[in-house]
Amino acid sequence: MAPSPSQTTGHQSEHRSAVWLERQGLQVLERNLLCRAGEIDLVARDGDVLVFVEVRHRGSASHGGAAASVNRRKQQRLLRAARFFLPSIVRRHFLGRTPACRFDVICEQEGRIEWIRHAFMQEYR
Repeated sequence: MAPSPSQTTGHQSEHRSAVWLERQGLQVLERNLLCRAGEIDLVARDGDVLVFVEVRHRGSASHGGAAASVNRRKQQRLLRAARFFLPSIVRRHFLGRTPACRFDVICEQEGRIEWIRHAFMQEYR
């Protein structure tokens, strides 16, 4: 089945974001990891840090814009998906040693890219 126009736009935005992150010095390790818990758009390495990246594209800032769309529910889905994929990523890219991890958001909006490092953190209770 052919992707929808919004899926095509999303994949193009993820590709542009991956290229942009690599120009900033990160190494993109994985793309579009999908599991029952959710999806991780990009996984990158920033030195010794493992970075899970959510890519959000919006045509305009109306309705809160790209950054506002990463709400608490979306963050929880990203955290669950990251926990699911973490062991295999660590084996493949970090010689089995779990590195420090962070969650970033790339917002592509109105032709600009904004990189929000440490966009959110896992809460321990």
